[in-house]
Amino acid sequence: MKISEMIVVEGRDDTVAIQRSVEADTIETGGSAINKEKLERIRLAQARRGVIIFTDPDYPGERIRKIIEQNVPGCKHAFLPREKARSSKGKYGIEHAQPEDIQEALRRVKRTEIEHAEHQQEFTLSMVELQALGLVGAPDSQALRESLSKIIGIGYCNGKQLAKRIQAFRIQHEEFEQAYNQAIKEVRGID
Repeated sequence: MKISEMIVVEGRDDTVAIQRSVEADTIETGGSAINKEKLERIRLAQARRGVIIFTDPDYPGERIRKIIEQNVPGCKHAFLPREKARSSKGKYGIEHAQPEDIQEALRRVKRTEIEHAEHQQEFTLSMVELQALGLVGAPDSQALRESLSKIIGIGYCNGKQLAKRIQAFRIQHEEFEQAYNQAIKEVRGID
């Protein structure tokens, strides 16, 4: 599998894992302290080849993703479910993932900008709607959000992040509804 875009990862071990899984070039952020030089390099890569942000499914990884999103608009995003990126010692990182899981994450890349977005009706969820659906404030809300996020392919998020990502990645109502129903079955065992 060959990836034409540059893949932004956190470190050298992530690069090794990516290159073991697919044919691709990477940019390493060197951790969560992203400097202006790295952001300029990412900006140049975005302009010339496109960029896929593929950071660890943990707090520092999400922080890096957010910094890049704010400074380099239009990037694509790849997400690994936490259980696919966990080491035997309980740490999370792309470097711990199996090649087939990395390939699957890269096949399911999401964009924050869609070329023909004007033809799509925007779907949003308020916090009240998230609560009514049991995605916030219910005893199994975290498990339900985790399952839903995995099915849609947008990475684990809290309730506020879920609402933002559904809008940012332009998840349509039908896609959300199908994923939500599947998550309900998985988490609550309800048909």
